[in-house]
Amino acid sequence: MTAQPDPRTAELAANLQATRRRIRTAAEAAGRDRADIALLVVTKFHPAEDLVRLVGLGEREFGESREPEAGRKIAAVRAALSSGEGAVDDGDVAFAADMIGSVQRKKAGSIARWARRVHSVDSLALIDSFDGAAQRALDAGERASTLGVLLQVSLDGDPERGGLVSDDLAEAADRVLAASNSLALEGLMLIAPLEMAAAEAMSRIAEIRQDFVERYPGATELSAGMSGDVEEAIAHGSTCVRVGTAILGARPILSP
Repeated sequence: MTAQPDPRTAELAANLQATRRRIRTAAEAAGRDRADIALLVVTKFHPAEDLVRLVGLGEREFGESREPEAGRKIAAVRAALSSGEGAVDDGDVAFAADMIGSVQRKKAGSIARWARRVHSVDSLALIDSFDGAAQRALDAGERASTLGVLLQVSLDGDPERGGLVSDDLAEAADRVLAASNSLALEGLMLIAPLEMAAAEAMSRIAEIRQDFVERYPGATELSAGMSGDVEEAIAHGSTCVRVGTAILGARPILSP
């Protein structure tokens, strides 16, 4: 008799299937190859057990936004998978975790030990912090490759939401390129302003990205689009959509 998945796994599987279908449909509507669009499952606030379930359901790329929660969670998931606790058929599973949230410079050292890339780099000072942190992690054998960097773009200049205005992107990009031993410039990231229509925000970031890639042809990634605006982001060229709520549901209530 085949064992039935636990209710939470079944819930995640249904939500994941619906999200994958949204991405596929949006890609077809935009005349794009579905394979060119990554799904980054945002697991912030949710427990390591959910991430293990998602690995069992075939996902391999995840986003976190809070440190040290993220570092502890990633360590717990790796331990669970290596011990065989995950429902995964292919043995030793490699998965990637990205930092997508606002970063304090003092957290750069711990993030550089577990993150594949950081989507939310928005200042020269933060670039310098990650340069040093990633180099130390490389020297210590705590990471095997350079730390990917996406520059977060601000469309409204609101310092509370973070990001670089378009006029400041070149200086930041050049700073990342100067740290090529430890950092890799991969592209841009957007969190659409709350007061701006999604289609307008995605159209604007597409224009900024076009100019950026002309100057930095290797930095083609665009991390844009979340649960509410996946379709608009894909229509305007996003290569990575960050989806949390549509897959995992509302964030759990945290104890004080």
